[in-house]
Amino acid sequence: MNKCSKPALPLVMLALAMLLLSACAAGNTAQTTNSSANRQQSDASQSTTQEKAVEIENMGVKMVFPEAPKRAVTLNQHATEVMLALGLESSMVGTAYLDDQILPKYKTQYDKIPVLAKQYPSKEVFMAAAPDFAYAGWKSAFNDKNLGSREELAQQGVQTYVQESSNKPGPILEDVYRDILNIGRIFRVEERAEKLVNDIRAQVQSIQTQIGTVERAPKVFVYDSGEDKPFTAANNYLTSLIKSVKAKNIFDDIDKSFTEVSWEEVVNRNPDVIIILDYGDTSLADKEKLLLSKPALAGVEAIKNKRFVVLPLSAAAEGVRAPIALKTLAAGLYPDKVK
Repeated sequence: MNKCSKPALPLVMLALAMLLLSACAAGNTAQTTNSSANRQQSDASQSTTQEKAVEIENMGVKMVFPEAPKRAVTLNQHATEVMLALGLESSMVGTAYLDDQILPKYKTQYDKIPVLAKQYPSKEVFMAAAPDFAYAGWKSAFNDKNLGSREELAQQGVQTYVQESSNKPGPILEDVYRDILNIGRIFRVEERAEKLVNDIRAQVQSIQTQIGTVERAPKVFVYDSGEDKPFTAANNYLTSLIKSVKAKNIFDDIDKSFTEVSWEEVVNRNPDVIIILDYGDTSLADKEKLLLSKPALAGVEAIKNKRFVVLPLSAAAEGVRAPIALKTLAAGLYPDKVK
């Protein structure tokens, strides 16, 4: 029995040693696995925080935005209101060129941003704001008379965007939505931009539902200005808004945005309603007085029935005010349906 029991102690010690070695190896493997997982998680986190470059083509100009602009200047009211509607006031260092009072719901945001000029700022004032991005409603902002060309500004480190829907023939609401979505992409607020567009779509649909079926589209004349010859809207965004409320601009066959026509042609086309654009130095009362005092217009349906719809110019711009413009037009054209 003694001969058989002597090897037991060495065997036990050997087994213990092997167990210890196995435990150490397992610990090292677990540590290596955890370390690798941590590195992968860290790499994934860094990858999600790094912005992907955004590529935009705007009015034939191709641009790359490696990151969202941080010092934007808006150069027309509808561009300003798009930025404010997207909650981007903290990325703005200046605004310019209001046509009207800013929408009340954006007033608090707007008041935090420096106003660089009543109209377009000088190049010196603009550059003193140290902008990295300029957003204009009209391409005229970027000419030699105003801020210089887009190419010149790019060379000075300022990327630019022009509201494309404001600078093309016959724009429609979809073109405005595309501009809003582009600004959302540039500033990495795509979800906000999509929500804003969907909200506008829903409001437009609600107004059109209230209008319902229209047996005969009301004929509309847009009076902008002018005494000897009226200046009027033709193939432009306002005409698209008029179509959206199931009416017809009597001068939509002219392939221009705005144009001069004759009073005789207004009489020949005999509008049911006259839309008066309210802006500028001539008051609304003076515009109405001029229209009512012209003997040649006495037989026009809109004059006989004094059917005027007043629309601020800011509501006719290609921005976030489409529901306001459509509600105003619809209420004037169909007072029994839309209140």
